[in-house]
Amino acid sequence: MIIGPLALVGGDELHPGNEPQDRLLVRNAPGGPAFVVTTAAARQHPERAAENARRWFGELGFAIEELRLTTRARARSSELAVRARAGGFFYFVGGDPGLVPTVLAGTPSWDAIVEAWRGGAVLAGSSAGAMAFGEWTLIRERMPGDERRRFRPALGLVPGLAVVPHFDTFGERWVGPALDAAPRGDVILLGLDERTAAVCIDGTWRVEGAGSVSAITRVRRDVFGSGEEIRDLPRPGVWEADPP
Repeated sequence: MIIGPLALVGGDELHPGNEPQDRLLVRNAPGGPAFVVTTAAARQHPERAAENARRWFGELGFAIEELRLTTRARARSSELAVRARAGGFFYFVGGDPGLVPTVLAGTPSWDAIVEAWRGGAVLAGSSAGAMAFGEWTLIRERMPGDERRRFRPALGLVPGLAVVPHFDTFGERWVGPALDAAPRGDVILLGLDERTAAVCIDGTWRVEGAGSVSAITRVRRDVFGSGEEIRDLPRPGVWEADPP
């Protein structure tokens, strides 16, 4: 089994400053259709997110089209699953942190994306898109603006991990409440600065972009700068996440 590159981006995607990781991902794409997946933006004008992705990647010389998995009905579509299975590049935009697992877990389209990734396709997510790839995603405990977070099962590509995006702007404020609410003592919070990515290629995690990546547990905090290898992160794998 060849697992393709996996990129977790800290947010503010599709804007200047993201060139290092996005060019790396484009170089590693094996061919086949390239898709922007707008699930996280389904309640926030997904067509705009798709257009931004076409513009941004077009400026990098890379053609991308939308895979519009904005509802569970669409994610269950056999036609969309067939399209996804042929893909060589998938970029999940940001938006609602809880929406991606709710829409995709246990559907044929998600299974097809994972199968393509297991065959070498590039898989990337930014902000809420990146959060969906951990074992858990973090959602508001109660109301908008609440910094307290609770853990909800995500799509489970990286076991033991919960992604904290926008770490250099507001995400760091989530750390204390999230550690208090963690379902296990060995949970790793992965803090990602905006326009910065943790990229895993061939089992090795590395920081791409100008910012830093923080790996935080209840007992330690390690900070890794641009170009550095990120030590002691779980290797991505493929295990079953329960559908909602």
